[in-house]
Amino acid sequence: MSADNVYMRPHGTTEELERRRRRAVDLMNSGQSHTKIAEILGVHRGTLYRWRNMARSGPDGLNAIPAPGAPRELSEAQLHELEFLLGQGAKAHAWPNELWTSKRVVALIKQYFGVQYHDAHVRKILKKILHWSSQKPECQARERDEIEIERWKQEEFPLIKKSPRPRRNSGLPGRIRLHAQPDREADVCAVR
Repeated sequence: MSADNVYMRPHGTTEELERRRRRAVDLMNSGQSHTKIAEILGVHRGTLYRWRNMARSGPDGLNAIPAPGAPRELSEAQLHELEFLLGQGAKAHAWPNELWTSKRVVALIKQYFGVQYHDAHVRKILKKILHWSSQKPECQARERDEIEIERWKQEEFPLIKKSPRPRRNSGLPGRIRLHAQPDREADVCAVR
């Protein structure tokens, strides 16, 4: 096993991982090469010995360990319904504008599904499960006057805008290239 694979939980359900552990212990007990078993399963030999000790501790030693954390409070169908509700827009749910904040989504989930979430967790649901991204609205002053801005751009800005310096014309071309010919001396000519 390479040094860059220090610890990574293998892919698979807890039941699949339990079957894998039990199979490894069975192969070890049948006399198979521990190195070969570890190589096939993609684990360190020390892991095989730990599994064998777990199996020796009792019949439940290799049982699947449930994933940590509470189960999901919203089902897949409810998540699809939530996405549909969000797609209707915030105004459709009596908010004054179309901006969905995590606190508004918390209120929506509480109203429709009776589940209370923290707003930070709602952001995770929106990003990781529903694949919505956070958007920051553009801030504009309430006093902003678009007509005055356009007038300023047309009339005043050209007066204060710097213009490029005029180019000096020395009468010489900007670049010259030397062409070397084997039977003649190199001569100087303007680039065309």
